[in-house]
Order: sequence, then structure tokens, then C-alpha cells
Amino acid sequence: MAELPSITSPTRDAIFAAYEADAGDGFRAHLGASLIGKDCERALWFDFRWVTRAQHPGRLLRLFETGQLEEARLVQNLRRTGATVLEVDPDTGRQFRVQAHGGHFGGSLDGVAINLLEAPKTWHVLEFKTHSVKSFNDLLAKKVRESKPLHFAQMQTYMHLMGLTRAMYLAVCKDTDDVYVERVEADPAFAMGLMTKAERVIFADTPPPRISPDPSWYQCRMCDHAPVCHANASDAAAPEVNCRTCLHATPVDGGWHCARHDRRLTEADQRAACAMHLFIPSLVPGQQVDAGEDWVEYEFASGNRWRDTGRTKYANTF
Repeated sequence: MAELPSITSPTRDAIFAAYEADAGDGFRAHLGASLIGKDCERALWFDFRWVTRAQHPGRLLRLFETGQLEEARLVQNLRRTGATVLEVDPDTGRQFRVQAHGGHFGGSLDGVAINLLEAPKTWHVLEFKTHSVKSFNDLLAKKVRESKPLHFAQMQTYMHLMGLTRAMYLAVCKDTDDVYVERVEADPAFAMGLMTKAERVIFADTPPPRISPDPSWYQCRMCDHAPVCHANASDAAAPEVNCRTCLHATPVDGGWHCARHDRRLTEADQRAACAMHLFIPSLVPGQQVDAGEDWVEYEFASGNRWRDTGRTKYANTF
């Protein structure tokens, strides 16, 4: 019996394509508090240095949006319990934002609240998340610190930088619409460890060590940076070309500085890069064998050589 033809929908495809068209490169100007709980500091450094462009399918981007849309509903839910919820900073009229390390580390809060039923007199950082049923059940069993260490680290960072001692974590199960609520106490020592970690990552001139030398390690398999990080693999990829992957650029207080042109770099400058861009040598999967004023030459394991002279980047060289 002949197979039935697959049924596709141009409308469905167009919806997801629109999300992909609007997604951008995924690069953040700062190292986000939502990421600082990652185990791998090398992955964090790659995030901060814009090494790998984000490439998510439209369906996943729409799923991210679903999580964002749930935030307004949770705020409404809390207010109906009698809580006072501030989604924006009254002093600025914008979302509460915290930063440190010259503006290179920070994040934006979902909100703060008081008059919560569990502790009416205490201001809390609010953190809203959505979960699949599997993730939600794991959260119920283990609580946020063990089940969602990135979310726990995010709240600890916000409490530390806001000068608050409590957070409330509200999680929604997307399959059942059940809600999990957990109050989290500030852990000053843990938060200071995160601050030190962020500083170490931000101001490192070269990538920290890999979390594993094995590209098949589960954290490496799931990492967007794997094709660059484990560059001896058959599917190795070149890093993105921007100022943050260039050996001339350095994070400084309040921004970035280019040593080659001796000037501050705007965010637009950083994204565009210039014709004199040279990769940070640690990002090239070869041994540096020679260099001049505006070029660096490498030799790969295959014996092939490649000279980094700016805009011409290696492809299938090693």
C-alpha cells in the first residue's frame, strides 16, 4: 500500500518562520544572572564573548514567548491574593535591573512583592518560570535548589544585588496549569561565590578549561558552543566574527575598548567588527606558528596552515 503524502501547512510554517526572522543573534550585552549557575565556566565565557550565534527553531522561540506571557498572569494571580506586586521600578518606570562588574554582569527581575500570605512584612524578589510536566514533577520532588540550580543562582544573584533576603519562586506546569510556590532564603556566601565566578569569567583573556575533554559528555552534547569548543570534532565550526572574539577587544568599566584603534566600542561596533578583526588565538583549533602586525598564522593537526588576516576566516581547513 502506498504511503499517504505528508500534510504540511503553509500557515504553520509561516508562523514559525516569522519567529525565526525576528530572533536576531541572541547576543546579550552582559553576562546574564540567568546563566551564571551554569557548571561550565567555559560555556559562560563563550556566551559573554559572543562566540556562537543562537539558532533556535520557530517552535522553540514561540515556546519561550509562552513563558514570557505567563508572567503577567502570575502577577495578576498574586495581586488577587492581596499581595503588592511591583513589576517596574517606580524610580525609572522600567523593569527592575541589577548590575555589577562595570555593567558586564546583571539581569532584569520579574518583579518584587510584599504582603505575601507566607510573610506579609518582607519584600521578596519574584521569579516566574514555566515547566513541562516532567520538569515540574522533578521540581516538586527536589525543590528549586537541587532541581533547577540555574534558577536558584539567578534568585540568589538578584537578592544579593537588590539587598533583599527572600525570593518567591512561582512555577507553572504547562501541561496541567498547576502552580508551585517556594520561598527561597538568601545565601550570602553562595551569592558571593557567584559574583566571584562572574568576575572571573568576564575578565578572563582566554577561555576557561572545558568541563570535560570528551565531546560526548552529556553537558557538552547539549551545549550550543560544542562545535567551536571541541574543535577537533568532525563538525567543528568557526567562532562568530565580532569584536568580542577579537584579540584587540577588552571589557572595561562601562563597556569595551579596542586596543587596535584605541577607542571605546559601542554595542553596534561590537556586532559589526572591523576589517582588522583577529580571532583570540585560543578560539582557533590550531597552533600559532607566526604573527605580524595585523595577522596571525596557525597550523592545524592536519598539517594545513591558515593565516588570520581579518575578514577571511577559515573553513574546512583543519
